[in-house]
Amino acid sequence: MPRARIIGTGSYLPSRVLTNADLEKQVETSDEWIVERTGIRERHIADPTEECSDLATAAGRRALEAAGISASEVDLVLVATATADMAFPATACLVQRALGCGPIPAFDLSAACSGFVYGLTVADQFIRAGGARTVLVIGAEVLSRIVDWTDRTTCVLFGDGAGAVVVQATDEDRGILSAHLHAEGEMADLLMVVAPSKRHPGSDEVIALEGEMIRMRGNETFKVAVRMLEEVVGEALAANHMEPGDLDLLIPHQANIRIIEATAKRLNMAMDSVVVNVDRVGNTSAASIPIALDEAVRSGRVRAGQHILLEAFGGGLTWGAVMMRW
Repeated sequence: MPRARIIGTGSYLPSRVLTNADLEKQVETSDEWIVERTGIRERHIADPTEECSDLATAAGRRALEAAGISASEVDLVLVATATADMAFPATACLVQRALGCGPIPAFDLSAACSGFVYGLTVADQFIRAGGARTVLVIGAEVLSRIVDWTDRTTCVLFGDGAGAVVVQATDEDRGILSAHLHAEGEMADLLMVVAPSKRHPGSDEVIALEGEMIRMRGNETFKVAVRMLEEVVGEALAANHMEPGDLDLLIPHQANIRIIEATAKRLNMAMDSVVVNVDRVGNTSAASIPIALDEAVRSGRVRAGQHILLEAFGGGLTWGAVMMRW
């Protein structure tokens, strides 16, 4: 049975940078307050003319270039996003058109901040089942469109961006070793956006009642996230008969530096073995892991033979992990 292996990575961040100093002019907050609680110093914000599909296309094109393959060689395009251009068609179809992939399957996947881990798992399953040989998996978000910029507890957290990987079948002893996904709808109200996107708003009644922006019960979400991530990381290690010391690199969802540090501490991992860019990009939801992975690959932190663990937690609630040998 073939195994799925990442052969190319790419990412894209909008040119506009919103710093904590900029936010100090918008809401009652401070750089010190934001950094102490989140680790975030700046985030990127999409231009009004940039849609989610534009960010996704740019990241996807860079991943294809890194893989050394053309769009015509892709068998499936999968986009993980919570901020699609429109209700339908899928953002993946718009990316497929922009890249010139041809009439191959293309669809979106919504699992909030866990979206990329879910998408990578789906790609792995397609490859293992023989339904595809080469898959383009993208996580892309324009969260600035659904951020309440008057809410000082959430507007400091989120940014825009996209990351992508090309996944290809291999018979080598490398690639994705296991994937572990979970969801718990009973806790859906901890982190949610009730109404549809601003581009296609919901009814006036729904918007007046709940708003169409990100709503989060931060303290409760933090506690659940740390516990669930510890459990799913343990699950991934056990499935591969590994101990925390066997991990070479942890690439977590970039939600909050305190969550990242808490997970590393419970794994007894030094922070120099954890990829962190939340200070520069903020929480980009489904895009955060592939952006961090691309940065780690291009900087030389990722090397052949390393055991790398990806893990994420998001609205749904959803969470998951992917173990791979690079």
